[in-house]
Amino acid sequence: MKVSLLQMNVQHDKAANLRLAAQLIEQAVKLDQPDLVVLPECFTFYGGTLDEQRASAEPCPDGEAYEMLKRLASRHRIFIHGGSLNERHGDHIFNTTFIFNREGAEVCSYRKIHMFAITAPDGMVYDENHLYRAGDEVVTYDCEGVRVGCSICYDIRFPELYLELVRRGAQVIAIPSAFTLQTGKEHWEVLCRARAIETQCYILAPGHEGVYYENGAPLANYGHSMVVDPWGTVIARRALGNGIVSTRLDPDAVAAARSRIPLSQHRKLV
Repeated sequence: MKVSLLQMNVQHDKAANLRLAAQLIEQAVKLDQPDLVVLPECFTFYGGTLDEQRASAEPCPDGEAYEMLKRLASRHRIFIHGGSLNERHGDHIFNTTFIFNREGAEVCSYRKIHMFAITAPDGMVYDENHLYRAGDEVVTYDCEGVRVGCSICYDIRFPELYLELVRRGAQVIAIPSAFTLQTGKEHWEVLCRARAIETQCYILAPGHEGVYYENGAPLANYGHSMVVDPWGTVIARRALGNGIVSTRLDPDAVAAARSRIPLSQHRKLV
């Protein structure tokens, strides 16, 4: 199974972001012929004002980003794990992943459960509760015999979610993200590797990279999109810039790691 992760510098220009995402998907297909493409969190819109963020939300399945992913999955006969987008559902907005199969049919969706609400070391306040309603469903899906678990960005700090994904059969876990530069340089790789080691799953972690503007102020995301194997080794990485990181996953590596250290047999607290 070959996977390609997209790393993007997402801005508050939805049309430009969709063009960039489509270009990178086309490039991944041309260069690497992946079975599965995974986009970053909020790949359609990031930064701007709160009103602009709300305006970028789209109803699904009728939105333009949703339709673009569906069309590209069908055209290129690939699975697309659609990072996340701002989904409008009635009066609420969710941070939602949509997954499409090789026919362009929606396989499932996942709404981000944990909202990022902190004051960063530099005093910057982040609070996703101003925009989003939290999801409450744990989601996995079948990708041609490989069970993939869903999570988004801040979810990575809550290992109980990842253990539940394993209980539901996950062998691969996707973590599309937009990690801040401040927290990313200290925590991103550590957390990705920790989630891989404790779940004995592959971790697919595409992210945002570089400077964006929120309410006119420059902020930065960390990038460093990576794939981590079930032993906790980073096997593919892209540090900076828009682009792609591709590699092959071996389902036997999951079984091997779980055989070597049988955590499921040893776990006492559930």
